[in-house]
Amino acid sequence: MPSRDLGTQGRALLRVAGRKTGENRWVRAFYNAGSVTLRSIGRVLHVLWLEVTGLFFLVLALVGAAAAAREYHRHAAGNGSTAKMLLASAFALLFGYFGVSSFWRSRK
Repeated sequence: MPSRDLGTQGRALLRVAGRKTGENRWVRAFYNAGSVTLRSIGRVLHVLWLEVTGLFFLVLALVGAAAAAREYHRHAAGNGSTAKMLLASAFALLFGYFGVSSFWRSRK
């Protein structure tokens, strides 16, 4: 049972310490400054993540568009597949949508 008593004592100590530090305006000021700073950094990192993933998706969309164009020229020459051309076009459109929507979300 000593661990239970130690846990109870620890919680009581933290409760008293929290009350005492809450009364100190310097501690409150540093806590508020830290929380505002962390929130701001978190927002910036979230926007950066959305922009990096958006760029990645747009690069993949360009690769898909190039593959679709290549398949279109092969199809026009008579030795390409319509299914491959449509699949590459769908890939390019889907990843283009992902990229644009990621940039759109980062601007909100």
